[in-house]
Amino acid sequence: MTDSDINSDITSWQIFLFWSPLALSWLMLSIEGSFVAAVIARLAEAKYNLAAHGVSFSLAMIFEAPIISITPATTALCSDNHSLRMLNRFTLVLNLMITALMLLMLISPVFSFFIQDLIGLPDKIADLTHTALIILLPWPMSIGFRRFYQGVLISRGLTRRITYGTIVRLSTMIITGLFLYFLNTTGAYAGAAALSMGVFVELIAVRLMAGSSISAFKQIKAGPKHNHRKLTYGYIIRFYYPLALMTVMSLGVYPMVIFFMGRSRFPIESLAVLPVVNSLIFIFRAIGFSYQEAIIALLNKNISYLRNIRSFAIGLGITLVVSLILVAFTPLSSLWFHSISGLSLHLTEFATLPVKIMAFMPGAAAMITFQWGILVHGGKTSPISIATVIEICTILASLFVLIGLVDMVGINAAAIAFMMGIVLGNLYLLPFTKRLMAKLT
Repeated sequence: MTDSDINSDITSWQIFLFWSPLALSWLMLSIEGSFVAAVIARLAEAKYNLAAHGVSFSLAMIFEAPIISITPATTALCSDNHSLRMLNRFTLVLNLMITALMLLMLISPVFSFFIQDLIGLPDKIADLTHTALIILLPWPMSIGFRRFYQGVLISRGLTRRITYGTIVRLSTMIITGLFLYFLNTTGAYAGAAALSMGVFVELIAVRLMAGSSISAFKQIKAGPKHNHRKLTYGYIIRFYYPLALMTVMSLGVYPMVIFFMGRSRFPIESLAVLPVVNSLIFIFRAIGFSYQEAIIALLNKNISYLRNIRSFAIGLGITLVVSLILVAFTPLSSLWFHSISGLSLHLTEFATLPVKIMAFMPGAAAMITFQWGILVHGGKTSPISIATVIEICTILASLFVLIGLVDMVGINAAAIAFMMGIVLGNLYLLPFTKRLMAKLT
């Protein structure tokens, strides 16, 4: 749906048409993790390779974290030729810094200190993780530029092109993964290669599809945003750093989760099922996360859409919770983990309870994403960072109690901790969101 399809009295169906390509893209990406885990689970030494994949991918996500929010930032700030160039340069510098830090992490003494001395991973898993992380080196920069061009497309209302890019990514990833599977490649390496190749090819596709949008922005000499003032790097940094801090902290918590799980009951089993459980939960969470950019773009067009945008978010959250409950509390759970994901019956037993614990996670994710969208549109990004600090502190404190004192199985403790964290993060943002909504309306 383009700008001409949206009128001043937007309906839920119009919101759906605008948002659904973004949701479909996130949904397809959420399936990506499950596919990779399924490939690894069917190769040799699945337990160790799944654990190494979970650690290496978590680390790659941490390095990616500072650049993830460039999509909502570009959607909110890109309005003319000047802002386009400024945001493009900002993305380039941030990508170079991230890649340099990842290279530093890969130096053997540095890697050994963090992964073996600090986190305490066994040597076998640590070695697999190191090589997998080398293969994932192109990942953060590819993600960064891809997210920038996606923001350009969303700003122009061309959300369907993002879905086309995701189809390219998934197709490339599946072909690469299956090719390496039939070559009987080491599981953790096959997963990393499939992910890296998929996102790199997607970047090329999205850049090509964004060409006309970039040309259109270059023709606009002075956009209507920012009170007709030129965008500055200082403003971009002030606007962006709370969003980057949010994603860094959110994804950076995973090494700490791994740290606690490595010292819990059944540590290898917990580490092995963590990426598989996360992949299933992310399928439902991702649909809610995809709503953020749609909220920003729609409110940029007309602030009167706010009430219907909120109603849509509530309905979306309820739908996602009901859907996950139907999976978590029925035989579909075992079907997913054992038959589709390829886990052994032993590991499937460890995976089923955490999903039940996190059954309400997609609803909480949809609500916090709605609040993020409102706050980013209003330029009030600082509360988002504070909410993330609260969420992370809650997760770590819960893990300390549940694993360190109660001696709970690691993956179960992690599920409870994640639920408690996102609930408290939601509650903290509520007063800020309500005040901003009242001001906007």
